[in-house]
Amino acid sequence: VQLQASGGGSVQAGGSLRLSCVASGFIFRFNAMNWYRQAPGKERELVVTITSAGSPIDYKDSVKGRFTIARDNAKNTVYLQMNSLRPEDTAVYYCNTPYRGLNYWGPGTLVTVSS
Repeated sequence: VQLQASGGGSVQAGGSLRLSCVASGFIFRFNAMNWYRQAPGKERELVVTITSAGSPIDYKDSVKGRFTIARDNAKNTVYLQMNSLRPEDTAVYYCNTPYRGLNYWGPGTLVTVSS
């Protein structure tokens, strides 16, 4: 299983970014996918999950209405559209999936939001 996230960068507050995570090594359409983030000095936290059927669940309260998760099974890719970004969204963002009893993580992509 390999997960490769991209799309991070530096933006000003109020800006937008779209993260992508390309997956391989398993049948993508059968797996739920997660986006996590870890801010400096803080624990990694779940941002949102998308089910294998494409339904978003478990949006973190602070991102509701601003972030949108989506998936394209033809491209083995999950996306995270992030709008109205805030300085507190600054973190390394990771995509994740459980597969055969293990949790798999990509290397992460850094999002920096300046005020």
